[in-house]
Amino acid sequence: MTTYFIQAALYLLVAVICVLFAKRFGLGSVLGYLSAGVIIGPITGLAGEETNTIQHFAEFGVVMMLFIVGLELSPKALWNMKNRLIGLGGLQIGLTTLIITSIGVALDFPWQPSLVVALIFSLSSTAIVMQSFAEKSLNKTDGGQAAFSILLSQDIAVIPMLAVIPLLAIPAYFGMPEASSLVTEHHNVSLVENLSGWQYAGAIVIVIGLIIAAGHYISKPLFTLVAKSGLRELYTATALLLVISISALMSVVGLSPALGTFLAGVVLANSEFRHELESNIQPFKGLLLGLFFITVGAGISFAVISDNFLLISGLTIAVIVIKAAVLLSLAIIFKIKKSDGWLLTLSLAQAGEFGFVVLSFSSQSQALPPEWVAILSPVITLSMFLTPLLFIFYGKVITKKYLVVQPKKEADNIEKKGQVVIAGIGRFGQVINRLLMANGFETTVIDRSTDMIDRVRKVDIHAYYGDATDSSLLYTAGLEEASLLVIAIDGPENILHLVKHVKQFHPHLPIVARAYDRGHAYLLEEAGADHVFIESYFTALEMSKSALKVLGFDEKKAEKAKALYYQTELDHHEELHKAWNDANKESYLFNDFIELFVSLEKEMRAAMKEQISNDSNDSNDSNNDHDGNMTDTDTRLNSDTSTVPDINVGVDKVKDTNKEEY
Repeated sequence: MTTYFIQAALYLLVAVICVLFAKRFGLGSVLGYLSAGVIIGPITGLAGEETNTIQHFAEFGVVMMLFIVGLELSPKALWNMKNRLIGLGGLQIGLTTLIITSIGVALDFPWQPSLVVALIFSLSSTAIVMQSFAEKSLNKTDGGQAAFSILLSQDIAVIPMLAVIPLLAIPAYFGMPEASSLVTEHHNVSLVENLSGWQYAGAIVIVIGLIIAAGHYISKPLFTLVAKSGLRELYTATALLLVISISALMSVVGLSPALGTFLAGVVLANSEFRHELESNIQPFKGLLLGLFFITVGAGISFAVISDNFLLISGLTIAVIVIKAAVLLSLAIIFKIKKSDGWLLTLSLAQAGEFGFVVLSFSSQSQALPPEWVAILSPVITLSMFLTPLLFIFYGKVITKKYLVVQPKKEADNIEKKGQVVIAGIGRFGQVINRLLMANGFETTVIDRSTDMIDRVRKVDIHAYYGDATDSSLLYTAGLEEASLLVIAIDGPENILHLVKHVKQFHPHLPIVARAYDRGHAYLLEEAGADHVFIESYFTALEMSKSALKVLGFDEKKAEKAKALYYQTELDHHEELHKAWNDANKESYLFNDFIELFVSLEKEMRAAMKEQISNDSNDSNDSNNDHDGNMTDTDTRLNSDTSTVPDINVGVDKVKDTNKEEY
């Protein structure tokens, strides 16, 4: 038992370190896991014979991944993909197989083993590609959707491949004994081993029908019952039971477990339990996929590679080039343009994890000799290992090449100058502009989104296209004669730059600026902004007030609690600002800032408790007032809240106390 703990700790330690480094340098987690496997395997020799066993277990991560992918696809969406599944996916498998088989025959190898090798290399890595797509947010691109269609076609094609490969065995050519004379150990359970062809086809139809029926008629009452139990771990256990049971069922009839779980995911895609299933399976999928990549890296044999370096490296490059050529051609035929076409090409140019399955099955079926298997296995591994590098090439080179640079549009000629200049007319700036206009103030609006400008012009707002950070445009907008500048543009750096510029050349012009967070607000204050507002602060306060009312507070009590919270923060504003500045200058002082924040929270809770106590006493006093007149308590409450500015609008900087809303 101790040995297993040590091995598990070793795998996890190296994986965490390598993945952190890989993510730090933008290489992706897959390359980190593969590197971890290489370190504990061929480099240090810390991984032993257990790697093959662990790999079979970790392959279940691929099964879980396809289940989650299925959950994202409704049957209607899958039907809409039929053209790409059959056309794009079928052509990729067919053309790749044809080209590699032809090369093998041209090199005087029999067509049977050449076809087997071609079938193996026609498959790509679902695990690496889908994981990389998810990390880089490429799933929804046209290239990503096309790649997914091909991967799904390949997963389905594994089934007929496994059926055909035994028919291609020619052991005599390789000097191998006939299959009948071989003594092989076979411990897999099979329910279709002695069935005829039509019986086997019937069994497949029955199994698929059972999965669909269970998804429609059994899953809902089952998960409803589990949900009523209120036990989170029972839901997780049920989700795992579903995936494992389907995998076992598909395996005993000789089908791909990944295909079965994918089908189950599609059936459950419209279920109300879809999100809960996904959240329960996701952690297991991530860990098992990471473990799978580690075992792939650990399985690389440097001895075999060094002894056959030219052959293995040549085959690896040849596989990538051939598949890339086929994929690029299909991208052109199916009009997958520009960077999307290259994404399809580079993402699927490798061999895949199902290639190991087909390769192992080919060896057992005597379709390939052991010496071929020893060479082809590192070819598959190395091609997978190079895939993250191809994604990096796509991100660093291809996307920049096809980056559309919009021609710079000339700023509008500002004809009408208002009393207030508003920089930015998005969802934030629109509210400010409407309130000012409703109160009789003329505004001049500047924004660099042509769509937004066209939209607000339809409602009779004087809006002009241009970059508000351009000093010449601000001059033509009438900044020198304006009474106020409101900054509601995007980008913390842009806002800070604009505040600094305006305060340098127009120091007396009042500025109201939007801040993204507390730290950004401090920077804007130091740059000279007169009134600074964190964009979500007052919305959060209003939501908190509503939450208190739902929980039993009346309107007056909830409003006072909100005002007290705000006032407590306002009282500590300068102290927090100074601590934040000190922490930025000296990182070791960050703990002081945290401690100050904690003490503020304690003080706020104490103030709230005191208010609750006072309100309770006030409530008792008010019950004794039967005349309907305002009591002393009511007068005090009104007096207290009247000193607090309207929370919904904001608080101006108080010049004499040097306090500012943040």
